[in-house]
Amino acid sequence: MADHLDAPTPLEEHRKLAVFAGEWNGDETVYPSRWTAGGPATSHVTARIALNGFYLIQDSVQRRDGKESFATHGVFTYDRDDRAYRLFWHDSLGYYPPSPASGGWAGKSLILVRGSLRGNARHVYEVVDDNTYNMKIQFSPDAEGWADVLTGVYRRIH
Repeated sequence: MADHLDAPTPLEEHRKLAVFAGEWNGDETVYPSRWTAGGPATSHVTARIALNGFYLIQDSVQRRDGKESFATHGVFTYDRDDRAYRLFWHDSLGYYPPSPASGGWAGKSLILVRGSLRGNARHVYEVVDDNTYNMKIQFSPDAEGWADVLTGVYRRIH
């Protein structure tokens, strides 16, 4: 008889997040918004699988005009009870949502949506190949009409 107190093991859904693990350089476009003026940016992203394989922990630093302009800390996981991916997002603007972003895979894209009193954000991470992914963050006041806030192409550093 199996010991019901045995620790769970990561599922294939957890392992699927490993596609984003590694060190990446990104070329980004920041769109004009109520938070910032638009323009080009670069980002350095580091991500690792952690805590027995249940989480992808991602940190990024964005630079514009030679200075750090934005930083993020994201924790991705798969919620086996709700059968949904989760993203706990923190950034240098100091805002945090009341709950994590939630979503799943649609083809080669991991799509996660989160809401707050300021509106809704959608994160789309599209796997191009083993060494490239695209990402966009979009905003919507009503979670229906989405406007790009940030788009980027990220290439693995070898």
